[in-house]
Formats: sequence, C-alpha cells, structure tokens
Amino acid sequence: MLRPTAHTVRLWFWAALAGALGAASTVGFRWLTQQVEWLATGHRGGLVETAMSLPAWHRAAVCAVGGLVAGLMLQWGGRWAAKGRAGDRHLDYIEAARAGRVDLNDRTTATRTLSALFSIGTGAAIGREGPMVQLAAWASSWLARRVAVSPEERNAIMVCGIAAGIGSAYHAPVAGVVFVLELALGFFARNTVAPVLIASATAASLIYWLVEPTPLYVMSGQAVAATGLGLALLSGIVFGGIGWVWLGLLDRSRRLFSRVPSLPLRLGAGGVLVGLISAAVPHVWGNGYSVVSQILQGEHLWQALALILVAKVAATALSSGSGAIGGVFTPSLFVGAAAGSVLAQTAALSLPAAWIGDPRALAVVGMAAVLAAVTHAPLMAIVMVLEMTDQFQLTVPVMLACGVAHAISTQFGAKPIYGNPIEALDRPGAPPQASSAFTRRT
Repeated sequence: MLRPTAHTVRLWFWAALAGALGAASTVGFRWLTQQVEWLATGHRGGLVETAMSLPAWHRAAVCAVGGLVAGLMLQWGGRWAAKGRAGDRHLDYIEAARAGRVDLNDRTTATRTLSALFSIGTGAAIGREGPMVQLAAWASSWLARRVAVSPEERNAIMVCGIAAGIGSAYHAPVAGVVFVLELALGFFARNTVAPVLIASATAASLIYWLVEPTPLYVMSGQAVAATGLGLALLSGIVFGGIGWVWLGLLDRSRRLFSRVPSLPLRLGAGGVLVGLISAAVPHVWGNGYSVVSQILQGEHLWQALALILVAKVAATALSSGSGAIGGVFTPSLFVGAAAGSVLAQTAALSLPAAWIGDPRALAVVGMAAVLAAVTHAPLMAIVMVLEMTDQFQLTVPVMLACGVAHAISTQFGAKPIYGNPIEALDRPGAPPQASSAFTRRT
C-alpha cells in the first residue's frame, strides 16, 4: 500500500491553509462591504432591502457618488501600482492559473479590492463574489511566494485559493474544484486535484460550521418536483439564447464606455445611470441574491418579475461596462432564475399545469443553463447550482438544459465571461505541459 510522502503531506497542509485564507477573505470582504454600505446609507444588510428603505433621490445619489469614488480609486491606485516592482500588475488570477504563475501584484489587488468595495457597497448591480475570489487567489499566491516548494507546487497553492474562494462564496465546494479544473486550468491536472479538493473543502467547511450552516439558496417545503425532459430541452434552447444575448449586451456596453477616456467619469456615469434605474426599480442594487432567494420561494408574479429582470439586465450591463470591479457570475444566476420563473408562469397561462409543474424547478434549471451559456463551463454550472440549491432531484433536467444552452451559446461564437481556457493554453508563453494537453482548439 502506497503512503503519502512527507513532501505530499506538506503540500496538503499548505492547501488546507490556502482554504482557510480563502474562507477568511470571503468573510472579510463581506464585512467590509457592509461597512461601506452603512457609511453610504446608514443601513447594513441586504442591498435590495436597503435600497427599498431609501428615497428614490437617495438611491440615485448613492450609486452616482459610489461610482465616482470607485473610479478615482482605480485611477489613483493604478498610478500607485505602477510604481511597485513586485509582481505583474496586469496579471489576472485566471490568467495566472492558466499560465502556471503566482506573481499577482499586491498593489493592484489592493486597488481593485478598494474600488470593488465602493462599487458594491453603494449598490452597483454586479456580484461581490468576483472580488472575493480575487482576494482569495491573491492570499494564496502570497502564501505560495513565501513557502519553500517547487514552482509547480506554488501554482497548485495559488489555484487552491481560487477553489477556496468559489467554494466559500457560493457554499459549493465541489463546484469550486470543477471551476478550477474546467475553467481556470482547462484540463484535469493530476497533481492539482488533491490539493484543490482539500482547499475547497476546508474553505466551505469553515463557512458552513462558523458562519452560515445552510445552502446559499434555501428552498422551503419539500423537494421541488423535477420538470419534464421535453420542457427542459425546449427551455435549454431559450436559456442558451438568453445567455448569448446577455454576453453580447455586456460586450457592447464595455465598448461604449471605453470611449470615455477618464476612469472616474466612466464609473461615475455608470453609477448615475444605475442610480436612475434604481430610483424606479430598487431591486437592481447588488448581485441579485435576495431576489433570487425570493424567486426560489415562489414570491414574485411574472409581471413584476419581468420588469425587475429587464431593469437588472440593463443595470448590470451598465455597472460592468463602465468598469466597476465586480463579477457578473451571480447576476447571471439572477437572469436565469428570473427568466425561468417568467417562462414557467407565462407558459402556465396556456398550457396544462401538469406540463409545467412547479415554476421554481424551471428557475433552478434556468440558473444552471444561463450560467453554462455565459461561462461555457457546463459541468461547473450543473454542479454549482445543484449544490447551491440542494435540489439534486433536478439533476437530469439541469444536465439536459445545460448541454443544450452551452451548444446554442458556443454555436453562435459568443465569447465566455472568463475566456476560453483551451485557447489561452495555445497562446505564446503558455506552459509547454499545458499546451500539449490538447492538440486542437474547441
């Protein structure tokens, strides 16, 4: 029987420590955004609830000022980061994982984190989970640069931070592993599997035991009955089209805002526009978590939900396009949940209820299918949504819808939100062992 060597056990220890740092990064960033929210509004807690408690003019003003301050942070911080010598200030954590590097820049991370705090804490319609994962990846890269291990093991430790960030932010440790292996690396790296499993499990366990001992999205009552496979197939086509349009809208928004040369003006303009939308529809504040939770409880009728969906899509495109530091991962879950619920409720107006089933089931299917369409990572989308909602009886319809949605999105050439990891491996400078893992692009 083979036993792990002392060298291997040490790597597992560093992986567990990277997991703990990922959990701490998640909790710390969440706490800091609440402090910014309190400074801007006098409230702490859910951003949608905070927005609904404020007058319309106050919502608009908070978004506008928050966007301007976030832009100033990026501008001033960019100059400060340019003076630093440690690390590549242009290196993203996903690119670092794909290239086998750990030299994330400390100053750039600090700048982007501060900017994200002001954007997210003042109601920008983007996800806080992206900066959480960025911070977790930086913490693990900082660790990797300070321990006496080989370059390959340093990269494994940094990658562990990405998995830990995903696992703790979404209460989905298995999805954290699949995210790394399917998206960050683009292939199943044998030497990375065990450390990544340890890191993601450690981070999610700490969050579950010490902070929030529930799935991210709690659905009341008994398990939701699985929707029919025929409906899952048809909805997969719809959700794939929605994901394709969503990616195109995000890209168009970024192109339009890129014409504004000043970062503060660009983010300030995005904040003003989001603020004006939120004056009419306060539900657009934040990443959409609370609204998704309400959808999964069956609380919204389709007429109101359709309005919220359109407003949220516009607000997120404006926030992301203006350059606000934050993710569109969780907003994509929002788009899928809202579109699934609207689709189910409107279909029930003309079709027998037995054909449609519980609208919440199609909301869960929509979350996974839209996520698969915008990330081009269907395995990660399937695992993540089932873990987050604890609705594993929906596995088959979710798999079918994700497969169809992924095919629709890729067929029309949409560029995924994280880029194509396999194409990244084919770029000059990619590690030789990574480039040889595939003989062609997908």
